[in-house]
Amino acid sequence: MREGIHPVYVPARVACACGHTFVTRSTRGDFQVDVCWKCHPFYTGTQKLIDTAGRVDRFRKRYEKPQKAAADKAERVADKAAAAAAAAVDKSEEKPS
Repeated sequence: MREGIHPVYVPARVACACGHTFVTRSTRGDFQVDVCWKCHPFYTGTQKLIDTAGRVDRFRKRYEKPQKAAADKAERVADKAAAAAAAAVDKSEEKPS
C-alpha cells in the first residue's frame, strides 16, 4: 500500500438515541445515530406492520386481480377441453349409415 494516501481509521464512539453506546472504528470519529441494534424493531422482535393510507390493501387489490383472471382463464380452458372431449366421444358413438 502506498503511504500517505489512506485516511486515518480511528476508534469511534457511536451513541444511539435510545441511550446505547458502543465503540467501533471510523474515519470520521464519534457520531450519533437514531436507531441501533438494541432499539431497532427488526432486531428486538417488536416489528409492527404500519399501513400508511391503505398501501398494503391497494397492493393486494392490484395483484389479486391478475391471479383471479388467470384462474378464470384456466377454468375456461378446462371447460373447453372437456366439451371438445365430449363432442369427440359423441362423434365416435355415431354409426355411419
